Amino acid sequence: MGKVFTALAVSVDGYITGRDPGPGHGLGDGGTLFDWYFDGGTQSRVLPAFHLSEPSARVFDEVAGRLGAVVVGRTTFEDSDRFGGGSPHENVPLVLLSHRTDGVSDRQTVVTTGVADAVAAAKKLAGGKDVGLMGGGVTTEALKAGVVDELILHQVPILLGAGRPFFRELPKHIRLNLVEAVPAPGVTHLRYEVQK
Repeated sequence: MGKVFTALAVSVDGYITGRDPGPGHGLGDGGTLFDWYFDGGTQSRVLPAFHLSEPSARVFDEVAGRLGAVVVGRTTFEDSDRFGGGSPHENVPLVLLSHRTDGVSDRQTVVTTGVADAVAAAKKLAGGKDVGLMGGGVTTEALKAGVVDELILHQVPILLGAGRPFFRELPKHIRLNLVEAVPAPGVTHLRYEVQK
């Protein structure tokens, strides 16, 4: 069965958005977190619109190629304009974890009964591939539930000073093992295994 992981771009001070994110505003003033998607000469094999540095393309394509389904929270869903009724990755099913069922297309699945159920639904849709978690709230709830296998931080060398944090408050320490660190222009890719 596939792994559950998150892979988000994050500032050195721990933010995954800038100030004033939201529908129609995306990451607010934190768009620089994604500059590395377009600052290189290597086209992504998974998302051809991205032109990354060679090391970033290698990491991105390996991670994106693992996805069988994604779980996203309501805030990320709305901030991303509901992914246009689809998913951030073509042909990868999207599961929305939300208390509300509005705004979901027939190509998206909504789960209202908690993160463990959302991850279980995504695993069924993933067909043996991995499940990706999108958003700080979803990732934190999944860590609390003990269902996360890996954390991947695409750490961008900037201090945003404000925004939405990658991680929310956790009830206890969670130990990690550094599996890989890949320096690249404008970003360092850090992959951690969650100790269980």
